[in-house]
Amino acid sequence: MSPIPITIITGFLGSGKTTLILNLIPQLPKTYRLALLKNEFGDLAIDSQLASSQAISGIQELVNGCICCNLVGQLGDALETLRKDVNPDRIIIETSGSAFPATLAMEVNRIGSETGNFVLDGVVAVIDVENWKGYDDTSYTAKLQARYTDLIVFNKWEIVDDRSFDECLDRVGDLEVDVAWVKSDRGMVGKDVVLGVDGALARELGRGGGGERGSGHEAHGHGDEAHEHQSGHQSEVEVLSVKLLLLGSGRTGIDLTKLKALITSAPKDEIYRIKAIFSSSSPPRDESLSLSTDTDGVESYCGRYILNWAFGRYNFTPLSPVEASKSGSTQLPTPPESGKATPSIAEGEPLLRMTVVLARGEASKWKKRIEEGDFILPEGGGDPGTLTVERLL
Repeated sequence: MSPIPITIITGFLGSGKTTLILNLIPQLPKTYRLALLKNEFGDLAIDSQLASSQAISGIQELVNGCICCNLVGQLGDALETLRKDVNPDRIIIETSGSAFPATLAMEVNRIGSETGNFVLDGVVAVIDVENWKGYDDTSYTAKLQARYTDLIVFNKWEIVDDRSFDECLDRVGDLEVDVAWVKSDRGMVGKDVVLGVDGALARELGRGGGGERGSGHEAHGHGDEAHEHQSGHQSEVEVLSVKLLLLGSGRTGIDLTKLKALITSAPKDEIYRIKAIFSSSSPPRDESLSLSTDTDGVESYCGRYILNWAFGRYNFTPLSPVEASKSGSTQLPTPPESGKATPSIAEGEPLLRMTVVLARGEASKWKKRIEEGDFILPEGGGDPGTLTVERLL
């Protein structure tokens, strides 16, 4: 049997990696089995829940760490589980926003060589054009992601002017990269482009030697850049885990007005990413004042929602009843015309679970601000519930 091709998709926090993957799915044949191996920095695998509502055949999650270093030992087991349970036509590895692709590529090649079951097909880096000017100044990892790749996808270029895009191109050019690049169409790139990249990096690292890219630094895990990344890349960001628990009150949703006060006031130079799963008796509205729809194009009324916030932009996505039950709630159906939902929260399940990824040095300040700022409260007043804010990193 031929080895399963693996595509690594990397990019800094909020660049649009999950959106790129989800937009690949409608382009694939209905019989095509695509598996996803997802790495999250925090303890809440929200994007995997989004992906599982799409036509993805199997998902494995590696959370609470970085797949290129402290979780790298779990990679082989996760790939083997997908191979046995799904027998996919392809596996996509979506890294955390702080992963170094060259180290991960070497490990995939090692596993493939030892087992004969996998082959690295290519590495794709997604760049958020709108915010690249900010984080390429502060994140060493973001530069490495753009430097060691087979294809760069420029995302969110539609919302900046031509001068800003040209400046982004110049900054990437300063890294002395010589790889193909493409603009996305609001997060969509043709499957033949993403899954058919010229895997120069994959082949180079597969030889196990010090193949050179860019300015000539080694692109493998023993080079100076990789060593520096391994020892310090996780210090570029800090992570908070937020939970709101309310028992025995009969209230089943959070106060949306207060939640929006948090996400609309969060400075994007201090907070990079906010992800949350929460309950609400009313459909939340995103920046465009519209409610996201589920995969069938019908609004969900199960009362359980996902928040995705990145660099000041956010949207809400309703969970299907099936996915809501996986996240810890059950549905009491309500007619759509009422616009209300009455989710029944499973015993011990928080009204809200949130991961906040922050710039270095910001976690202590925002931990205190969230704890004392009345941002996370149940709807209706009264008992404020039990709010816990824990620093994970």
